[in-house]
Amino acid sequence: MAKIIVNDTPITVQKFDEMDYICLTDMVRNIENGLVLIEKWLRNKNTIEFIGMWEEMYNPNFNSPEFGGIKNEAGLNRFALSVKQWIARTNSKGIVAKAGRYGGTYAHKDIAFEFATWLSPQFKLYLIKEFQRLKEEEQKNLGWSAKRELTKINYRIHTDAIQQNLIPVVLSASQISFIYASEVDVLNMALFGKTAKQWREANPKLQGNIRDYASINELICLSNLENLNAFFINEGLPQHERLEKLNQIAIAQMLILENSNSQNLLKED
Repeated sequence: MAKIIVNDTPITVQKFDEMDYICLTDMVRNIENGLVLIEKWLRNKNTIEFIGMWEEMYNPNFNSPEFGGIKNEAGLNRFALSVKQWIARTNSKGIVAKAGRYGGTYAHKDIAFEFATWLSPQFKLYLIKEFQRLKEEEQKNLGWSAKRELTKINYRIHTDAIQQNLIPVVLSASQISFIYASEVDVLNMALFGKTAKQWREANPKLQGNIRDYASINELICLSNLENLNAFFINEGLPQHERLEKLNQIAIAQMLILENSNSQNLLKED
């Protein structure tokens, strides 16, 4: 969990299912009757269409028939919809409601930016700026931590047999052709050869997720894949093509990282 400051307003950013979510409740906390604005925005027909399209793209468990009914009702004078109703009726993944100390209404960053646009274009620009600054700081911290860890790694990975266990496997055509709704699982498949769910099913006694048990080299490679995936998305590449490319890149990068370690290219402090 992290905090960003936008127009003197602290806004919480949390990860759910390894994706960034921004607290809508925080965004309106300093606005009079701010909480009402969230549900007012949610009742807007354009909002319903945008969120529904997002859910259909990224949420395999989204209740599309129920969404269709909501979309037909949107815009009518009698139409009313709360955050809890939206989540319960559609099995939403893009908007979540959390209770407790850091509770509130959270939305995936894509949806949170859309809400910010509705609130104020100026506010959205500042929000994006601070969110990007947060991501840049996280990347710097990851790089620093990785470098510190890597400098402590001694001679490793001598034999091909060991190396074969560390380098990602080439995905089969059937694996590539299967569309993974979650972009997180696209990266998981490219690097680890399995989805988060498949890893949990294979390791029921382990706490956390697949990335908690990744090596330093895998985390470095994963960070690179995240950036490349964002670039490929902007280029309009279909998900199955991105998965194949990312898998090939993961194999090449892990070979370089592991070979660098085996050749003692990293010096001790």
